Amino acid sequence: QLQLVESGGGLVQPGGSLTLSCTRSGFTLDYYTIGWFRQAPGKEREGVSCIRGGDSSRYYADSVKGRFTISRDNAKNTVYLQMNSLQPEDTAIYYCASDFQRTRNCLIPDFPSWGQGTQVTVSS
Repeated sequence: QLQLVESGGGLVQPGGSLTLSCTRSGFTLDYYTIGWFRQAPGKEREGVSCIRGGDSSRYYADSVKGRFTISRDNAKNTVYLQMNSLQPEDTAIYYCASDFQRTRNCLIPDFPSWGQGTQVTVSS
C-alpha cells in the first residue's frame, strides 16, 4: 500500500494560517485521489478536502470552503492543504489518504492508504 507522510501541523492563533503537506517519496501520486481528513477528540473522522488524480478536480467540506485550498505538485509528489482564517474548531489531527483512480465521493474517509497524521491546534 502507498504510505504517506504529513507535515506542517502546529500551534497557531485564531485567524492564522498553516500549510500542510502530504508526500510519498519515490512514487508518483499523479493518478491518485488524495484526501485530507481530520479528527478532533471525541468526534468521528471527517472529510476536509480532496483532489482527484488526472483532472485535479477539487472538493471541500462546507465548513472550510473559502478558507482552505488544496493543491498538488506532481513533480514533488506532494499535495498541499493551505489553511487560512483558522478557528479553534479546526483543531484536530489532520490526515492525508490516497486512493488509486477513485471515482466515488472523495470526502468519505474510506480510503485504503493513510498517513500517520499531524496535529493542528488553534488557540490563543
